[in-house]
Amino acid sequence: MIIDVTLILLLALVAAAGLGLAVLQLPGIWLILAAGVAYDWYFDWSRITWVWLLALLGLAVASEIFDALAGAFAARKAGASKQATIGAFIGGFAGMIIFSIPIPVLGTVVGGLLGCFCGALIGEMSVRSDMTAGTKIGTYAVLGKVIGIVAKTGAALAVAGGLLTLAAMGWWAENATRIKLW
Repeated sequence: MIIDVTLILLLALVAAAGLGLAVLQLPGIWLILAAGVAYDWYFDWSRITWVWLLALLGLAVASEIFDALAGAFAARKAGASKQATIGAFIGGFAGMIIFSIPIPVLGTVVGGLLGCFCGALIGEMSVRSDMTAGTKIGTYAVLGKVIGIVAKTGAALAVAGGLLTLAAMGWWAENATRIKLW
């Protein structure tokens, strides 16, 4: 019983670390999910079960796709050209990679937002020479990227909460008859 509680606490610690990573646009949701898979593997797939792990995997994949495309979709809603939409998408990724080296902790977030803006602006300026329209589209791309970050962080929170709840419920189901409350 001590090992069970220790593993749940370890799962909670890894989930908290994963949430921090998710906020910084690093693969925190995948760390949380991997910890849940390892936890359930230890208990012969009986605590969380494959059905829930697959459902949480689907949520993780959907959040990654949404996060990756949110800036481009928002730019498109602002009237962006095809080039600006592609620029926002590519710029977001390039910015995250480029800025993660000179700005170690927040570089992925800052770089993603700045890259999304610049990519959309450059893409729009390649089609029409209207700086005002390009700035508007870049701003919408950044707002979309922020919405994507918030959604991805929320999904990481949901995955962490789901795994911890299922782990605790599995522990309780196996130990409820052995626990003496009085």
